[in-house]
Amino acid sequence: MATITTEGFEPQGGSRVWRTAVEVLSSMRFAIALLTVICIASVIGTVLKQHEPAVNYTNQFGPFWAEVFLAIKLNAVYSAWWFLVILAFLVVSTSLCIARNTPKILSDLKNYKENIREQSLKAFHHKAEAQLPGSPEAEAQRIGQLLAGGGWKVKLQARESTQRGAKGWMVAAKAGGANRIGYIAAHGAIVMVCLGGLLDGDLIVRAQTWFGGKSVYSGSGLVSEVKPEHRLSERNPTFRGNLMVAEGSQSSTAILSQSDGVLLQELPFAVELKKFIVEYYSTGMPKLFASEIVIHDKETGETKEARVEVNHPASYKGVQIYQSSFDDGGSRVKLKAVPIKASSQPFEIEGQIGGSSEITNGSEKLTLEYTGLRVINVENLTNEQPTGVDVRKVDLRQALNDRLGAADKTTTSRELRNVGPSISYKLRDAAGQAREFNNYMLPVDTGDGVPVFLLGVRDTPAEPFRYLRLPADEDSSMQGFLGMRAALLDPAQRERAVRRYVMKAVEPGRAELAEQLAVSAGRALGLFAGVEMVKGQQKGGLQAIADFIEDAVPESERENAAGVLLRILNGTLLELNSLSRETRGKPPLEENEANGRFMTQAVLALSDINFYPAPVALELTDFTHVQASVFQVARAPGKTVVYLGCLLLILGVFAMLYVRERRLWVWLASEGTGAHATMALSFNRKTLDADRELSELREKLLASS
Repeated sequence: MATITTEGFEPQGGSRVWRTAVEVLSSMRFAIALLTVICIASVIGTVLKQHEPAVNYTNQFGPFWAEVFLAIKLNAVYSAWWFLVILAFLVVSTSLCIARNTPKILSDLKNYKENIREQSLKAFHHKAEAQLPGSPEAEAQRIGQLLAGGGWKVKLQARESTQRGAKGWMVAAKAGGANRIGYIAAHGAIVMVCLGGLLDGDLIVRAQTWFGGKSVYSGSGLVSEVKPEHRLSERNPTFRGNLMVAEGSQSSTAILSQSDGVLLQELPFAVELKKFIVEYYSTGMPKLFASEIVIHDKETGETKEARVEVNHPASYKGVQIYQSSFDDGGSRVKLKAVPIKASSQPFEIEGQIGGSSEITNGSEKLTLEYTGLRVINVENLTNEQPTGVDVRKVDLRQALNDRLGAADKTTTSRELRNVGPSISYKLRDAAGQAREFNNYMLPVDTGDGVPVFLLGVRDTPAEPFRYLRLPADEDSSMQGFLGMRAALLDPAQRERAVRRYVMKAVEPGRAELAEQLAVSAGRALGLFAGVEMVKGQQKGGLQAIADFIEDAVPESERENAAGVLLRILNGTLLELNSLSRETRGKPPLEENEANGRFMTQAVLALSDINFYPAPVALELTDFTHVQASVFQVARAPGKTVVYLGCLLLILGVFAMLYVRERRLWVWLASEGTGAHATMALSFNRKTLDADRELSELREKLLASS
């Protein structure tokens, strides 16, 4: 049989360097090495998130490794120049391997090797001999017919015997030639898949930027204002980009993301989004999202209605339209400012998702960027409502961790629940630094038995949101808490609350005790409000109480002092809440478990609010939701080539693994009145069935009639 070697083809002519280069390039070892590198690169491209913002890699891996990844394009492996070069070399190398071995394989398939010497048959491992009653010619005809009936290809040859000098007959047969065709199919499949990858990759797009006068656009602004040198023609043979269309609008320009910007791809049609449909699982994950669209042909004006779902694309003029995701299409929102700092003032503002507004905080100017609106938020929350935590037993570190942690942070059993709409926005200062905020529209019961408004904040996109929890009053609004906050910041109200607390706590006639309690209560309330100095700083909240105790009380007495001071603080805050309710025409809170939980949460929120990094929080009061669908549009001529390559690869691997190539020779020489038969059987690989097949053939072909 012909042997498939791993050595390369070395041309006879040309320089030594040229011959060596061709030999290395056409060797199977070189092709396997390239395939190994491609597999490693593919693993990296699968493990490492692709096409993420550069800051995400910096936050995850650090500035050094992020710079290395970006330099060698590990953030975009499949479109990296070196990956495309390796693919191209693999195509050339595998093609040369096929060209070198195919003639040998085809020649071997046509050759029955009937000229093999009779003595060579006795050297085979699988052989047999027998005496047959018929003449050599008759037995050769009989054996040939039996083999042909069993699916073998047979050739008979009459020739002189080298030993006996008489005329003999050679029966040469072969089966399983598809095994060799499998080699050609499998290696041809690799070439086709790589060619398809090159056709559908960024190679043609990059070629237009290198030689076609096109350049990547790295600015911002409206799509209609982008210059022609950043736009690709409708006749572009291959591309893959994203197209976002809002409900009731249409678009005909796709965006092709590049490592250093974007290119705009003009489409031969415009896509109009009539309706976007989305359904959710109980977990909040989308179960179905589909788009009802109208395709408008630019050339003929023809319209075509279609429905696009995940895994059910639409096709028009060779361009596939896939449902990729969905986004906000420019929803209108109404926001109300919730004062956080003493100097901030309430106001109302309207905007559009994707837009921005200018706001001021005294002399400071901030840019408000509306980044997102989510009408459905499913969180892991609990229905269990444990009793409120006594503020006298609050562990400060644990309290801050719990109250400023995740929105659904709880140690009890959890369940999934839709907690309503939320608004995301950024506040950017004059230096360009921005923080991102995420506020829920409706109060949420997180398991403490008190519905709270969740106000989230994070400094970078790589961080999770930390949530401030403001308790909702009996009217499901923030006004109860905000009134209490305003009263806490008012010196007159604090003084009135202290007097009322002392009058209730001290019996009449004990003026000295009342005066001491008033001083302690005033100091505790001032520390909590952040107007008293502790260690040279004005901190406020429970942290200020803790620092005061640590600074002014001996260590052995701190636990008792903390309990007393927190009881005093709890009582004065309760009176402060009553005063704030009176100003709004509401009666004081009744003493019951539900109101106790409200006060507990209010105390914690008043403490945590000192850590909120913005002067105001923006509450979502109303919105007009506009959906947008994100399509992936692709013209992929290499797709058919890749599919055909995959089919060939399956057939080739199946042929090489499950089809055994076998060759059989039977030499028939005259001996007495009959014929002496010598049979040999060869396989392209050894299997456990070889001996069994030899036995069956011997029984079938050489058994005496």
